[in-house]
Amino acid sequence: MRIVFTGAGGGHFYPLIAVAQEIDALVREYNLIRPEIYYVSNMPYDEEALREQGIEFRHVTAGKVRTYFSLKNGSDFMKTLVGFPSALALMYRLYPDVVFSKGGYTAVPVLMAARVLNIPVFVHDSDAVPGRANLWAGKFADRIAISYPEAVEYFKRKDHVAYVGNPVRAELRIPANKGGYEYFNFDPNLPILLILGGSQGAEAINTVILDSLPELLPHCQIIHQTGKEKYVEHQAMVELRYKDHPNMNRYKVFPFLDPGQLKNAAGAAHLIISRAGSGAIFEIACWKKPAILVPIPEDVSRDQRENAYAYARHGGALVIEQANFTPHVLLSEITRILGDPNEQAKMVAGAETFAKPDAARTIAEELLKMILKHES
Repeated sequence: MRIVFTGAGGGHFYPLIAVAQEIDALVREYNLIRPEIYYVSNMPYDEEALREQGIEFRHVTAGKVRTYFSLKNGSDFMKTLVGFPSALALMYRLYPDVVFSKGGYTAVPVLMAARVLNIPVFVHDSDAVPGRANLWAGKFADRIAISYPEAVEYFKRKDHVAYVGNPVRAELRIPANKGGYEYFNFDPNLPILLILGGSQGAEAINTVILDSLPELLPHCQIIHQTGKEKYVEHQAMVELRYKDHPNMNRYKVFPFLDPGQLKNAAGAAHLIISRAGSGAIFEIACWKKPAILVPIPEDVSRDQRENAYAYARHGGALVIEQANFTPHVLLSEITRILGDPNEQAKMVAGAETFAKPDAARTIAEELLKMILKHES
């Protein structure tokens, strides 16, 4: 039994890991033979996560498809053309029982090969507006799963679509509801803000937080994930501007929060300020925490704005557009939310109704059914 996973980037990658975790759980629960799982992409993304789940990486060349003019479009198109025959050869050698795709440009050669070889395809899309690769694959996929109910309208074969939510890794579904204050050496009498800019960080969020520290730190404690690329510069600016500030012990900065750190931070946080990637939104929903979402501007990424407002319509968060995300607006909204228990309760209730903690298990169960059907 074999499964091929494909999809690019953190937003596509970590849901695959969550599904692999549930496949392992189901295999143990029902005493089944564990399928071989391969991750086929242009890069391994997180080799440690693959190793922990016993997933083998296989390389396929792929080029990004841009909707705007770029000289890179020509060279990237050639990468995809080159990637298809290598993907076809690889898929012929592996001949998996099913291909599970999270979308993205790196999935295209693999999906093309699966279609030529008549290998069953299961597509899952993380966003409120599905990506182009998944919309194309949705025309021939055996199963289509979506994270947001709004996404169903984009697929022509609606009878193949199921609303399941976005898979969240097992270690992040439930926050550490005790010990967070001690973990970060914080005062239990002051609220905690958790700032998440995504794995790469968000300069716009980092800058506003930096400018707001003098007003925030007398009243709050802050756990701030700056992103690995932004960390050194951000730390230098903090040191330059606030070296002698009396409350700097209330501000903890990290380039990236590992699962243990994030679990403790989520449990202790009273309010989360975050980008609006689907992975972050579904984690916040599982944590049942009030949130302020600052989506990437639509001219850069259409996904996050739609994700943010879809979640806000469920009542789980407030959305501040990046153009309006200033220290004054942020401080006003933080004060309003933290000072209003009813508003916090409304956001917690909205998060609870939106969260789909069983998404990974639902997908894993369906993948195993497809394998058994394919083998019979």
